[in-house]
Amino acid sequence: MDTLFRKDAFAYHAEGRPGKIEVIPSKPYSTQRDLSLAYTPGVADPCLEIHKNPDDVYKYTAKGNLVAVISNGTAVLGLGDIGPEAGKPVMEGKGLLFKIFADIDVFDIEVDVKDIDRFVDTVVAIAPTFGGINLEDIKAPECFEIEMRIKEALDIPVMHDDQHGTAIITAAGLMNALEMTNKKIGEARIVVNGAGASAVSCTKLYIALGVKPENIIMLDSKGVLHVDRTDLNPSKQQFVTSRDVHTLEEAINGADMFLGLSVADVLKKEFLLSMAENPIVFALANPNPEISYNDAIETRSDIVMATGRSDFPNQINNVLGFPFIFRGAMDVRATEINEEMKLAASRALAELTKEPVPEEVNIAYHEKNLTFGKEYIIPKPTDPRLILRVAPAVAQAAMETGVAKKPIEDWEKYREELGKRIGLSNPLLRQIKGRAKSDPQRVVFGAAANYNMLKAAEIVLNENIARPILLGDVKKIRKIIEEHSLELAGVEMIDPRRDDQEQRREEFAELFYQKHQRNGITIKAAFDHLLHRNYFAPMLVETGHADAMVSGLIRNYPEAIKPALDIIGMRDGERLITGMYIINTKRGPYFFADCTVNKSPTMKDLVDITLQTVTAVHKLGTKPRVAFPSYSNFGSNPGDIPNKQREAIEYLHKHHPDIVVDGEMQANVALNNEILKDNFPFSTLIDGPANTLIFPYLTAGNIAYKLLQELADVEVIGPILNGLNKSVHVLQIGSSVNEIVNMVTIASVDAICVKRKC
Repeated sequence: MDTLFRKDAFAYHAEGRPGKIEVIPSKPYSTQRDLSLAYTPGVADPCLEIHKNPDDVYKYTAKGNLVAVISNGTAVLGLGDIGPEAGKPVMEGKGLLFKIFADIDVFDIEVDVKDIDRFVDTVVAIAPTFGGINLEDIKAPECFEIEMRIKEALDIPVMHDDQHGTAIITAAGLMNALEMTNKKIGEARIVVNGAGASAVSCTKLYIALGVKPENIIMLDSKGVLHVDRTDLNPSKQQFVTSRDVHTLEEAINGADMFLGLSVADVLKKEFLLSMAENPIVFALANPNPEISYNDAIETRSDIVMATGRSDFPNQINNVLGFPFIFRGAMDVRATEINEEMKLAASRALAELTKEPVPEEVNIAYHEKNLTFGKEYIIPKPTDPRLILRVAPAVAQAAMETGVAKKPIEDWEKYREELGKRIGLSNPLLRQIKGRAKSDPQRVVFGAAANYNMLKAAEIVLNENIARPILLGDVKKIRKIIEEHSLELAGVEMIDPRRDDQEQRREEFAELFYQKHQRNGITIKAAFDHLLHRNYFAPMLVETGHADAMVSGLIRNYPEAIKPALDIIGMRDGERLITGMYIINTKRGPYFFADCTVNKSPTMKDLVDITLQTVTAVHKLGTKPRVAFPSYSNFGSNPGDIPNKQREAIEYLHKHHPDIVVDGEMQANVALNNEILKDNFPFSTLIDGPANTLIFPYLTAGNIAYKLLQELADVEVIGPILNGLNKSVHVLQIGSSVNEIVNMVTIASVDAICVKRKC
């Protein structure tokens, strides 16, 4: 799987538009007037205003939301000095994280300069462009002087994340671990294995928290930083000890905490046994920690353990800090990121861990209920509350320490603005994938003799989203696998027409005949049906050989769905099946129904479509707020369609008062809460805009989602079929690999819900 992951990593960065970030205009540009306003002559007036008042650069330009991620490539990840060009993918990745987690724009800048003076001069010279500077992947000890000198020269937030990011996150974990083990910070004995940028910054921040310097022992690759050593640079000399210890084995004896920022497997089991009661171990070497998680918890049942890995509890991940620290600092135009602001971020993270965890986070990490404890001492990166806790804490600290040039006056309004930014990191797909990975289902890939289908199968297998079953011409499938070097070894392949499936065909034909012998189906006709994969696939699901299926679209939806209806049937109590699309936007997910199945629904059909869609949206971890879009607003323009919608709404209000639903209303009214409040304050949607739209007939819904798919910056997932007794879904013509992966993920989650009757 390592080879497969590397191959996918190359493709991820290279395919389509190379790289991971782009610049997108934020103002209109379609007319000559727009262009005249954007550039000459319209740009002159803002330029002159900024010349008169330099602070107006924040008013008229993007400076206030723009961070430079700057590196010279001398310490890239664990790869060392590989140069600025080779480090660019990392800097772009940092930019992506800034954007999706905190809505901060980034220019990544790779500087081919190792000399400290020239590097500092370069950064200071370009600083007027930016509202903040994130230094990245610069080797120690040069990074210490570089950061210090740039901070002294500039009056904007500057932070070397390799130093301070890990420090801020581990400090939060340390505070919680000490509290959990009833240890006092002033008495804690700490061993730091590693003496690079992160280690130095971590140790300094721990001292600021209250750890006594004499209780800290730091080691580098040559052993303990001891007063007797003559090979130590200034950054290491500040942490020397005079105690009679020279090795890790000696230093760790009786220690309360081990912080590893070094290399794999240096913390032996016997060393761990010599630590104090309830030891705290942060083993952060990546990808393999100083001691493996499994070895550590097997050796000490009383251990509080954290690593840098996402597949074990308590991941120390810098993304918990830097996006929100810069967000808070830049929102108050802080002149620096000082120690108090870093500590405020640590304390906010520590306190957030003790609060009840949102269900969407539990779902994403397939946990029943994360609670503060040994396996949860720091928040998860997908927690949507991070921006709402950390950014305000940092901003508040900046104000209290006198470095904020634009203090926040209305904190409630500020938090509301932060909440709106969260839509950019829409976590829906991550949560759904987390649920699928918690219990991978067997998913039939209909019409599998197709590169996109097989590549999607490779991805879901590699990511443990599902267990593919490939249906189709096995020779063609194997040829495509071989031609494209796909990693699908061991995956089951089935060709309904082959001789080795004869017994199964006969069994399936008999079952199909029993179901439909009174509907004009003979045993021969049943056998003929089962030669076709569009009947064979749902029969695999019906008989329990598979849990779900996704098939390619054949001519039209009724023809594609009919085999599943004939074999699997509708859920008890349902009278129709419906189709739903997820429209993933920067504002969050929207759910459209029915855009695929029911051409001209009756009033009763609209009610049933709504009930099925509401259930489906709930299953995906989102609270539905339903609107019926129309050309009329609450009776303003009567007609057959608005009248039908109004009757359905009245029925739902009367018989299902727990559902937040209203209409009929025009689409802009449904999605723009200000318009709704100003004009229709009686609406049940007054507390927020709709996220679920029930269309009055198929034409309207189909046109709506396809226009969005082609014209807008959205991701469309679907159609998701609701109402069937088991998990069956049909792909759009020409579905991309990513769209197929998303549908398989949905199918897997749907199958889990069928089993658990959720």
